[in-house]
Amino acid sequence: MKARTKRTVGQSLVEFALVLPALLLIFMGILDFGRAVFAYNSLSNAARDGARVAIVDQSTDVGGVPAGATEAANQATGLGLDPSDINDVQVSYLLPDLSGACPSRALGCVAEVTVNYQYTAITPIIGSFIGPIDLSATSQLRIEFTKP
Repeated sequence: MKARTKRTVGQSLVEFALVLPALLLIFMGILDFGRAVFAYNSLSNAARDGARVAIVDQSTDVGGVPAGATEAANQATGLGLDPSDINDVQVSYLLPDLSGACPSRALGCVAEVTVNYQYTAITPIIGSFIGPIDLSATSQLRIEFTKP
């Protein structure tokens, strides 16, 4: 068996120094991708839960925020959505054929909840390459109950 010399130890250190930045970038990319998937899943669940509330409660609170928008924002707590901001959460009621707005919000009309989020990567190198990504999720369900 050969004894290790200072030269081979130094060579390993240089190889490690060359590979480490690329390895860290790959790991951070995996982390950023996981955060993006989490954000999209949170948006999908928030839109679905907001639509489920909107089909049974078409009311608005004092600030004019629909109950479906408030529920959607509450379900996506990790994203910091504002239910009163139309750019974050939008609730609309459509005719059964989806051709236009439903003025009466009657049974059979469709409640549509759209949730938007702008995802930004936490890794500076990756974030500068891809920039912010606009994520959006929409859910549509038929109104099942209206308050008299």
